[in-house]
Amino acid sequence: MFVDTAPIYIKAGNGGNGCVSFRREKYVPAGGPDGGDGGKGGDIIFIVDIDMTTLMDFRYKKKYKAQNGQDGRGAKAFGKDGEDTIVKVPPGTIIKDAHTGNIIADMVEPDRQFAVARGGKGGWGNTHFATPTRQAPKFAKSGEPGDEREVILELKLLADVGLLGFPNVGKSTLLSVVSAARPKIANYHFTTLAPNLGVVSLGQGNSFVLADIPGLIEGAHAGVGLGHEFLKHVERTRLLIHVVDVSGTEGRDPVVDFDTVNQELQKYNASLMDRPQILAANKMDLPGAQERFEEFKSGMEQRGHKVFGISAATQKGVRELMLYASGKLKELPEPVRFAPEAEEVKVYKLQEEVPFTVRRENEVYVVEGKWVEKIVASTNFGDTDSLQYFQRVLKNKGVIEALENMGIQEDDTVRVCDIEFDYVK
Repeated sequence: MFVDTAPIYIKAGNGGNGCVSFRREKYVPAGGPDGGDGGKGGDIIFIVDIDMTTLMDFRYKKKYKAQNGQDGRGAKAFGKDGEDTIVKVPPGTIIKDAHTGNIIADMVEPDRQFAVARGGKGGWGNTHFATPTRQAPKFAKSGEPGDEREVILELKLLADVGLLGFPNVGKSTLLSVVSAARPKIANYHFTTLAPNLGVVSLGQGNSFVLADIPGLIEGAHAGVGLGHEFLKHVERTRLLIHVVDVSGTEGRDPVVDFDTVNQELQKYNASLMDRPQILAANKMDLPGAQERFEEFKSGMEQRGHKVFGISAATQKGVRELMLYASGKLKELPEPVRFAPEAEEVKVYKLQEEVPFTVRRENEVYVVEGKWVEKIVASTNFGDTDSLQYFQRVLKNKGVIEALENMGIQEDDTVRVCDIEFDYVK
């Protein structure tokens, strides 16, 4: 098992702006406000897809954005809500905040959905601001920005396909040429002491996990060599690629090797013999390999096995082998990728940001925060009614009280975003 990770950026849609509009009808020279509200921005929703087994698709696309809500229009026409963006992940994916490392969601159950980034609310049209004393408001509320964040996807992977075979037959070399894994490779036995895993990508949406498992020797079922470690990992795979050295350069007989390995499998766990096996006759680039391959292939096909002649060193026949393995995986039952008894994962709830902060910068009191930015964006500072609304909102939200608690005095300067004004009690 190893952890596959993928950092991505997500941005929910912004809310549409409210509209400033007034009725324009014949014989009605001063119609009332009729500006419609803006639509809500789309969410970024993660959903578990049981057909996915790796995070390879996120190597191709790293930015996900949802649609913005439409602006409101006149005649009280509301803007359309933005469409959600669906992001599919394999079962067992953990979504972490990239900056804090906190876990946002643990995507385990099939078809589970979780909105990791919420779309901004739509702004109000000027119809909401009409009062008996303010019958023609010339301002509206802007839409709120959607959430945006960088997240890291983590998936603990079990191998879909295991590379089976005696030591030094080329399993590590094969893994290195079909994935980004870089196992240690050398010309001596037991180079691989622990399983190496890599993700084989055959194009977007078509990938699987391949494991190079320590080489097997006679007596493995009884714990000889790395026997138990080897066989334990074989049990976790759905499909086996049995690699043999067909060149005979080390004096090995590929048929004898094949039978010996399978005898060890049967002695350890008879059910492993039901695991589908594809035969990869490796080292076809060496002299004399072609003649030995034809004899080996004929004998194995009579036993009902699919045989591929490959050269991991030159990559000849390797892609055809991987495509065939990918097709076989689609025919096999899906594995359980997240054990119920696994360690409990602590999931942190997404917290709303503090609406505003107040600090002092020399002689200026600075009010900051996304909420404050929204209010400023919604205010028409050239309109008296809009300015009064802005001041009333600051008071109701507690900004004025916070300034007074910090010791603000008459005529002190207050900066809100890029706007400065003198404080008046």
